[in-house]
Amino acid sequence: MINPNPRILFIIPYFGRWPFWMPFFLESCRRNADINWLLFSDCGIPQDLPKNVQVEEIGFTEYCKLVSSRLAIDFAPTNAYKLCDIKPALGYIHEDRLHGYDFWAFGDIDVIYGNLRAYFTAERLSRNDLFSTHERRVAGHLCLMRNTACKRELFMQIKNWRARFTDNEHHALDEGAFSRLFLWRKNFPKPLFKLVGKFNPLRRRSEFTEAFSTPGGAIKWHDGSSDFPNHWYWRDGRLSNDRDGDRCFPYFHFLCWKQDWWKLAIPDPARVRQIAESSSWIIDQTGFHQEKS
Repeated sequence: MINPNPRILFIIPYFGRWPFWMPFFLESCRRNADINWLLFSDCGIPQDLPKNVQVEEIGFTEYCKLVSSRLAIDFAPTNAYKLCDIKPALGYIHEDRLHGYDFWAFGDIDVIYGNLRAYFTAERLSRNDLFSTHERRVAGHLCLMRNTACKRELFMQIKNWRARFTDNEHHALDEGAFSRLFLWRKNFPKPLFKLVGKFNPLRRRSEFTEAFSTPGGAIKWHDGSSDFPNHWYWRDGRLSNDRDGDRCFPYFHFLCWKQDWWKLAIPDPARVRQIAESSSWIIDQTGFHQEKS
């Protein structure tokens, strides 16, 4: 029998300083009211925090001690970016927060969510135990896993995980070594890649479907071109763009614009909140803008 409303918790540690787009991220969480987010951070409690988002205040050093205790390792990185390597272990580290949840997820905050339930339907979630929004790797910016001991402990199958967790190098384990547990011979041609996957029990219970969430990157657009959208529209929790008509997307990962265009942007916080609190806005390479009615 299909669970009509599987419960989902995103676990995201983030340290340093909230980015200027945080009100937009939070507003997109608010519109997914039956999904929950748990953030561990030293950035303070954002203004007007949605009811489905909890920020647990904790210092970076203290958080690393918590990780060390749970994993029985000496986790003491010099840079918070190292936290990306332990994303696959977050369900194990924070198992005590997962009671009552059917799925847990790791991800990033440089995203804007659309209607996640329209994408991760109850029927879809009933079919598999892991969901990545990339076709040939685990998506570090959004990956769902079933809340079972098997999936919470799966990171322990990463080769030399203790040594790779505890050194200071960033190994991109979430999208690299963790992906390889599921995807054997991922560079094979598609028919052969699919055939090989049938012999991997982890792959057989996982969904790797390209959601086209990160335009401008190495992955071509859904029509095989590099003609990516120039504007994204967030309207009452629905996410579309100027390229694909009425097609809606589960989320938009604006990595390329953030790196190439927004790094020099210093928008007025009051104006940011004003736009974020409205029912619709536009996202482009220059930032976030009010959509004119």
